[in-house]
Amino acid sequence: MPHIAIVGAGVAGLHLGLHLLQQGKEVTIFTNRTAQEVFDGRIMNSVSHMHVTQAIENQLGIGDWPDVDAYYYRHYHYNGWGEDREFYGDFTMPSRVIDYRIYLPRLMREFEQRGGELIIRELDRAGLEALTEQYDLVVVSTGKGEIGAMFPKREDKSPYAKPQRNLTLSLWHGVREYDPAGVAVNVVPGVGELLVIPIWSHAGRVHALLFESVPGGTQDVLNSQKQHEDPEGFRQRILDVLKTHYPPVFDRVDHDNFKLTSDKDVLQGAFAPSLREDYIQLPNGKFLLALGDVHLTVDPVTAQGGNAAANSAKDTAAVFAEDDVYDEHFLRKVARRRAERVEAANDWVNMMIATPGHDRIGQFFSAMVTDKALADEFTENFNYPTRQLDLLASQARVDARTAAVVR
Repeated sequence: MPHIAIVGAGVAGLHLGLHLLQQGKEVTIFTNRTAQEVFDGRIMNSVSHMHVTQAIENQLGIGDWPDVDAYYYRHYHYNGWGEDREFYGDFTMPSRVIDYRIYLPRLMREFEQRGGELIIRELDRAGLEALTEQYDLVVVSTGKGEIGAMFPKREDKSPYAKPQRNLTLSLWHGVREYDPAGVAVNVVPGVGELLVIPIWSHAGRVHALLFESVPGGTQDVLNSQKQHEDPEGFRQRILDVLKTHYPPVFDRVDHDNFKLTSDKDVLQGAFAPSLREDYIQLPNGKFLLALGDVHLTVDPVTAQGGNAAANSAKDTAAVFAEDDVYDEHFLRKVARRRAERVEAANDWVNMMIATPGHDRIGQFFSAMVTDKALADEFTENFNYPTRQLDLLASQARVDARTAAVVR
């Protein structure tokens, strides 16, 4: 029976592990934190799972969350182009956001209960190479520093050598809920973006504020100091940015109750997005297969990270189901199977965070203000990044799609 090693217990690694267990394979996942350590740790992200990802979870038997109030139904837009700035688009089926400190530990337990082996161990490059002598194939789904650098960047798909946004994520009480529930998508050219996301976390249903600040822009004041160094100053800077750039969000704030849910519920940082090679061959002749964040690291503004990881794990598992010879031919099949969706997620987000921005994005957003069908299509396409590129990939495509806008 094939025995597969997976390095990393994020969405990609755990989903792939659960898929492979369903296929009857032996699977060992290596990770550097226990489920309890993940549960007790700092916030990692504010990832929305679209309905296509929830369908995968249902197939894996991990889609039922009866005690979680995590759904939303709409994107409420505030855009920085033109005079009319507010509009909304609806999903055909709801999306949901569950704090990964709750989501991942449950999947870790499910993996072990179904017969998977979970080993808590720090691994370096030498450790990875040693694993290839013990297992039929090693899949690497997480890893910074020397592990991530083992997989070369695809220069044709990694246009940015430095971060295009400085990120500030925090969870708050005191933000009024929309009815129906939805994510507020706020875009101000030259300043950045703000996503206001209903999330189920340790404090129940609260709101994540994800600021994406253009480096050096006026919103970048949020990254001038770490939150723990000046908690009240951090809160006031957020309120100032909301008042200046995002009036609809500022109006939703109950100032008497606007407070962080926990000191652990703040994440500040930045990274350069990248798409890396699907696999590499080691000096011993064995292969490593990339998955998840090691393969694709995207800016979170288009909510594609977790969704791309889940879909990539599904596509990878499909090749495991049909082929058990883990040679370079197998790895090329994996690369082909998942390429279209992975590359579309990568290309779409890199288009959206370009600085200066593409004129066609402002044209498209302005058209959505007066065309509800177009706004719905754009919203639903968060499930389908390949379809989003059909709309946005070139000026000619935007011209064609917006020519018939209802005014």
